[in-house]
Amino acid sequence: MHTICSRAPRMLNAYPPEVKAAAPHSAAIVRAAAIGDVPEIHQLLDIYASQGNLLPRTLSELYRHLREFFVIELDGKIAVCGALEIFTEDLGEVRSLVVADTHKGRGLAKQLVQRIIAEVKTLGLRRLMALTYVPEFFHKLGFRTVPKDMLPEKVWGVCVKCYKYNNCDEIAVLLEVK
Repeated sequence: MHTICSRAPRMLNAYPPEVKAAAPHSAAIVRAAAIGDVPEIHQLLDIYASQGNLLPRTLSELYRHLREFFVIELDGKIAVCGALEIFTEDLGEVRSLVVADTHKGRGLAKQLVQRIIAEVKTLGLRRLMALTYVPEFFHKLGFRTVPKDMLPEKVWGVCVKCYKYNNCDEIAVLLEVK
């Protein structure tokens, strides 16, 4: 069992308290990303990007978008990262969700998405989406598969700039947040 942090909206330069979660073999810490995490986040994302499973992100992009990222730390290293991008007062997206190979199958990605969902609720967003190659993972968390045209904020704001736009093979999933 793990605990999801419930708190007031994030203040400028203020990070939520660390959340300790039970994980096999070591205690996981679910928290907002910090400046020192960026090189490890970049390294994790690069692995997935080189496999074609994720769009590449530069170090400068990661520094600019640092406040969107959450991580799970195990034994002083980043085991999982993911980001919450906000499009409108209604819609956010789970982005850049990756798990280090050595930590797959332990339920850590689920913990991180649950942390992002808690943030979505705190902020008052009503919908959370993701583009994914593993919709089954998100279905277990209450998301449902939807046509991409149900998400014009994403498609016309971001997807049209993507090199995969005309051949996108990702599946859109959506969670109606309550």
